[in-house]
Amino acid sequence: MKSQNIDSTNKLGIYEKAINNKFSWEDKIIITAKAGFKFIELSIDESDSRLQRLDWKKEKIEELKDLLKSHNVEINSICLSAHRRFPFGSHDMVVRNKAREIMTKALEFAKTLGVTVIQLAGYDVYYEESDNETVENFVQGIIWSVQEAKKYNIILAFEIMDTPFMGTISKAMKYVNQINSPLLKIYPDLGNISQWTDSLEEEFEIGKNHIVGLHFKDTKPGIFKCVPFGQGTVDFPRLLTIISNIKYIGPILIEMWSENNTSETSEENILELSKAKSFYLDQWKRVK
Repeated sequence: MKSQNIDSTNKLGIYEKAINNKFSWEDKIIITAKAGFKFIELSIDESDSRLQRLDWKKEKIEELKDLLKSHNVEINSICLSAHRRFPFGSHDMVVRNKAREIMTKALEFAKTLGVTVIQLAGYDVYYEESDNETVENFVQGIIWSVQEAKKYNIILAFEIMDTPFMGTISKAMKYVNQINSPLLKIYPDLGNISQWTDSLEEEFEIGKNHIVGLHFKDTKPGIFKCVPFGQGTVDFPRLLTIISNIKYIGPILIEMWSENNTSETSEENILELSKAKSFYLDQWKRVK
């Protein structure tokens, strides 16, 4: 079934890290708009600089909202990958408590910003050895997080990840079904899942009623970041055909990374983003 008017039914966004980090927020928003994207996915990763965003005053968040409105751009979701460094599954209670602190601040931040989806990194642990204890700690941490999310009416969504722990939709759905909350969903990454299974049609059928967003990214075996579009092994026409067949309508995010070259101009950054969008649209033309 060939998709119709896909660009109008699925809002297309860009990952914040695709834009050179040297630019101000206003410049990032202008670059996003000029490259033809409708939203940015804001990153709160494990770095100290991005973790500090969780301590922004309300006035600073309101300033960002005003900038977004003035350029007709949105922040649709937050990529909260800080739990890679401070995971819910950690053997260390101090780390687990930090994970909860980050979650609470992220929910407050999202509510003030007006964001309704926080993407969670699907790791029980990343820098530690995984075992039964870390898995149980992870589950308890997510149960607690969902209860907290109810206070803000914000959806938490597992990203399909770059490690086997949650590398497929079926693995993520194990925890979604176990916790059984309307506020716990999934956010598949097309590049990641392509490296963990060839049963793509079955995987998306399993999770089709729980998808709140999709990452459009190229990957190759063992390499999950910074693979230029068209140089990886992801079968985009097949995946987009699957998305069309399950009648997915929702945000799609192009995930890529800027090299953060200090000499790069905004025009050069816009060109890179525009090339990625053209690649994306070309793949939809190949949908069967």
